[in-house]
Amino acid sequence: MLRRLLVTMAAAFLLGACDEPKPMASAPPPPPPPAPQTFMVFFDWDSTKLSDASMNVISQAADSYKSKGNARITATGHTDTSGTEAYNMALSLRRANAVKDALVRTGVPATAISVVGRGEQGLLVPTGDGVREPQNRRVEIAVLGPAAAMMSDAEYCHDLAQRWRSYDRTGAQGPGPQAIAKCDAGNYAEGIPTLQRLLTDAKVPFPPRG
Repeated sequence: MLRRLLVTMAAAFLLGACDEPKPMASAPPPPPPPAPQTFMVFFDWDSTKLSDASMNVISQAADSYKSKGNARITATGHTDTSGTEAYNMALSLRRANAVKDALVRTGVPATAISVVGRGEQGLLVPTGDGVREPQNRRVEIAVLGPAAAMMSDAEYCHDLAQRWRSYDRTGAQGPGPQAIAKCDAGNYAEGIPTLQRLLTDAKVPFPPRG
């Protein structure tokens, strides 16, 4: 009798185990975003003038942007190591803005383009100080797309505020801190444009919205 009871219990256990739902397979991770398509524009020494060859490259970058739909462009300016670091930082930003202006003339919206100046940082050809290396005098154009979803007002204002705080560490007075306070209070309609204007006047790059 005991043996029959044990056999019955074992059979019931096996049937119950068969009825248990199988664990669902986890969803595969999303594919990584496509690598940006990059283009390079080179400059003469201490110059922001765009050559015919540079305009051809810029036209190719603009075509790439237009083919992607809802894309973004980052123009990053560089210099060689001749000249002072402060001068080269400003020169690299002027070169990036020259490329941005040319892209806009080809039909790329200005709001889709971010400009960055890196001065002597990120040398394509490592050199010592004071070296006029042609390949280091350049702007790198990265076409990224499609763009991510637009940030919320709160997220965008937080990003602008972080950039302003990194630039201006003088304290809690002035239009910058006042604009940040407006954003903190939810008044994004006044806070965001003020921070954008201050960063633009200070030549501090910030990304387009979304």
